[in-house]
Amino acid sequence: MDKLKGYIILANPPDRAKDDSTVGSKNGQLSRAGSLTVLRRTSSKTKVGSTSSSRTSISTENDSYASVDLGVDKLPPTDTPDASHVCSIRLRNLIRRLQKEDISKEDLQRNLEYAASVLETVYIDETRRLCDEDDELSEVEPDAVPSEVRDWLALTFTRSMSNIKRRGEEKPKFKSVAHAIRAGIMVDRIYRRLSSSTGLHVPPHVLLLLKHLDEWGFDVFAVNDAADNHSLKFVGYELLQKYDIIAKYKINSTVLDTFLLNLEIGYSKYKNPYHNLLHGADVAQSVHVILNQSKLVHWLTDIEIFATIIAALIHDYEHTGTTNNFHIMTGSEVALLYNDRAVLENYHISASFRMMKNDDSNILSNLSREEFKEFRNLVIDMVLATDMSFHFQQIKNLKGLLSMPESIDKAKALSMVLHCADIGHPAKEWNLHYKWTNQLLEEFFRQGDREKELGLPFSPLCDRSGVLVAESQIGFIDFIVDPSFQVMSDMLEKIVSNLLKEQRSGSATSINEDPAYDVKKDKSTSTTSLHSSSGSSRSSTPKLLGSDGKFEFLKPWLDHLVKNKQIWKERAAKGELSDTFYIC
Repeated sequence: MDKLKGYIILANPPDRAKDDSTVGSKNGQLSRAGSLTVLRRTSSKTKVGSTSSSRTSISTENDSYASVDLGVDKLPPTDTPDASHVCSIRLRNLIRRLQKEDISKEDLQRNLEYAASVLETVYIDETRRLCDEDDELSEVEPDAVPSEVRDWLALTFTRSMSNIKRRGEEKPKFKSVAHAIRAGIMVDRIYRRLSSSTGLHVPPHVLLLLKHLDEWGFDVFAVNDAADNHSLKFVGYELLQKYDIIAKYKINSTVLDTFLLNLEIGYSKYKNPYHNLLHGADVAQSVHVILNQSKLVHWLTDIEIFATIIAALIHDYEHTGTTNNFHIMTGSEVALLYNDRAVLENYHISASFRMMKNDDSNILSNLSREEFKEFRNLVIDMVLATDMSFHFQQIKNLKGLLSMPESIDKAKALSMVLHCADIGHPAKEWNLHYKWTNQLLEEFFRQGDREKELGLPFSPLCDRSGVLVAESQIGFIDFIVDPSFQVMSDMLEKIVSNLLKEQRSGSATSINEDPAYDVKKDKSTSTTSLHSSSGSSRSSTPKLLGSDGKFEFLKPWLDHLVKNKQIWKERAAKGELSDTFYIC
């Protein structure tokens, strides 16, 4: 057992497993199993005649973490005994503040730099005292410590060799130096762990655009330009932050960053004009707005929200830029793998979960077995439902559910939300819808070019020589998009109405039994107003009503569908063809 300036270092505590990397702290003890334990040694000098300047106990568990001033102007010099004590208190306080997310990046950095300086000073003092020229430094194996630590150690020792000889001092064993090295490694790991929890850096000019994330008119093209083609990364990060998913499921920021970058790489694999990272970011943001504006989010658990956001982000991961039918007609590998059933959708799911199995991008590592099972099932259901071949059956099933008093299955409801977000660009503002239409047509035309090369008949809308763009968009809105958004809106009304009834009555009362709410539809403003005869609400449920007892369900998508359809009709009257479109 060797003494190190008020600390006792124990190597490899027998009561802990060697592979346990947990760093624990209790009653002034900081431990690292498998390497060493550092205990603060109570000095006899502090026991006798201690005054107010003798320092408080190292444990701050009974004190308010906010009572510690994190300023660095009045800190003691790093080479004084007081510095070690202040350093230990600061480090514990930083840990508590990080757990509560109550610390700025600047305060964290300044205090960690001071702590590192103190530890370096202690280490240098001890190694200079303990080391001699013929010490057994060669016992340190090359792989035992990081290269930068090993280089630093060698430099420190060789520079101090000529001044080490001291009369009356016993030559130390190398074991004490090894303990000091392990202590340095432990502190380095703590520093890295704390640093990785500070979150991703979002540039200010990107953050300014992300302030509109809750709006249906959010311009993902502008964000992508400002973010240097990283819109999916920043939109995904902001959505997970907004719902507190990162903290709730303890997602490491470095792992999250790698996951989002891998998503962007996958979406960019085939350089698609439409099914690319912008589409992934746009769909995820659209899903968020629907959940948020309709208050459907209050119906969901944390794991359901997590699954919904991730499903939206990954739903077209590594899309080939061709349709399922093209894969089936050409007998592609994925068509053979998935037996011509939801070919691309199955592939998106499989490739995404395979990517998340890698440690460096596994954002699901802290989910329990049951949470992972629920998460995976929801993501699979939602992404498979984006297969357009299921569209009419999906609409029919939901209409049937809406006519029945029973509650709607969450997986079906969330699948409908994702499906609408996926096909929803005609329900956005005209300038956004026009850009998406332009890029989708170019992707179709590229498939048509390949079909022509292979001697296959052109798929619908894939012949560059002449596509009636306006008519095709009118038909898309009339027969696909508008019915989908109408059914989704009705579904949201039913679910949220039940939530409001539960809030009012404190029980899951059916719609017909509770006259307290009058659901009034105003099609001219695309809103649904829920008026309560009483302003009271159940405290244990989210407060969905405003102070006036009224809930406004905004549905801007319906207004945009009407306006965009009218613009296309005007263009159709002019006989506009596909050659009027160019990539924006």
